[in-house]
Amino acid sequence: MRTCFATVVALGAAVLISLPALAAAIQEQTPAAAAAAVPSKPLLNLNTATIDQLETLPGIGRKTAERISEHRTKIGSFKRIEELMNVKGIGEKSFLKLKPLIVVPPPKTDKAQGE
Repeated sequence: MRTCFATVVALGAAVLISLPALAAAIQEQTPAAAAAAVPSKPLLNLNTATIDQLETLPGIGRKTAERISEHRTKIGSFKRIEELMNVKGIGEKSFLKLKPLIVVPPPKTDKAQGE
């Protein structure tokens, strides 16, 4: 019984000693593991995406993709991704799903004008 108790105590001590190292190792792996778990896919530019490309976004069907395209034609380019909520059929809930997948690059400026 004494040998069994000593073994349990020794194992418990070994686990307690290695816990900080184990926690540090897990924290170091988390960003890499997260990056590996999510396939890197380029963000979809709302100002240049075709209707077919817009349809690849979650919750965006043909009609909504067409509305996004019409919005660009009538109102002009998106200045911020949040403007997507101005399109009929895209509310805050839908937008939050799309937010990590879309981008609106800043407008290009002509350096010659600023000089």
